[in-house]
Amino acid sequence: QVQLVESGGGLVQAGGSLRLSCAASGRTFRNYNMGWFRQAPGKERDFVAAITWNDISTHYADSVKGRFTIARDNAESTVYLRMNSLKPEDTAVYHCAASGSSDLRNRNAYDYWGQGTQVTVSS
Repeated sequence: QVQLVESGGGLVQAGGSLRLSCAASGRTFRNYNMGWFRQAPGKERDFVAAITWNDISTHYADSVKGRFTIARDNAESTVYLRMNSLKPEDTAVYHCAASGSSDLRNRNAYDYWGQGTQVTVSS
């Protein structure tokens, strides 16, 4: 089992920044690829960003490329999502997730999920 707890969400104006954190406990964090997904009301949970277990490769949804940055600290068992130039359409609950699969953009490939943190971007 891997337990994931997100933090860092909040209310921010358009153009602002936030940094989300996801702290992991349980099984060895460094063995897992990590991803961030988001879910707006009435919509599906969509891929945002992912990073491989060895910190070699990162992946982003087109909608956030160039604005968001994913990073991980294996010593601290934490994954981060730095979000810049936020837009109202970025408003959602953001979830981190852990996967033993290489299919990083597929939410069904993730084994463990956090409860999420709300991000609201006002116009």
